[in-house]
Amino acid sequence: MVSNRCKLAVKDVLKAMGWHFIVVELGEVEIMEDPTSEQLEQLKAALHASGLELMDDRRSVLIEKIIHVITQMIHYSDEAPKTNYSDYISEKLNHDYTYLSNIFSEVKGITIQQFIITHKIERAKELLFYGELNLTEIAFRLHYSSVAHLSNQFKKITGLSPSAFKLLKGQKRGNIEEIGNLNGIN
Repeated sequence: MVSNRCKLAVKDVLKAMGWHFIVVELGEVEIMEDPTSEQLEQLKAALHASGLELMDDRRSVLIEKIIHVITQMIHYSDEAPKTNYSDYISEKLNHDYTYLSNIFSEVKGITIQQFIITHKIERAKELLFYGELNLTEIAFRLHYSSVAHLSNQFKKITGLSPSAFKLLKGQKRGNIEEIGNLNGIN
């Protein structure tokens, strides 16, 4: 679950099945019932119909938590982490960054750093599209050291300079939940 929409969908599925939940959070659901294996299969099918999946693998849950932290950090917070990204992610998830990085790369096929850059560029595209901020303000908001650094990464990822992208305005933006999904794993 990487968004509030996902949490609501999970709650709806649980309610429809007549289950009582105590907690529905990122990668975690606590229910009052003790489901049978048949009920778990029904839950898997119902979640799948909603575009979600039941994860009982701790690594998958950890990957979802990493994705959630990055998404929140880049798309929903204007405040920069007080430390570098690796320390911030490590602190938020209470795991060594090397451990997190190795698992993420193994499962997703890209590094956490590449995933962060992809999200930052997608956020820059959004900010450019709506035209509320200039490039200097966008670079500052996304915690780039300079406009040139942002421009270089932007061109590397999109093939366009930020100014050329802004002229297009019709460029399709990515879905936050699908950014960095190079190998089709959600």
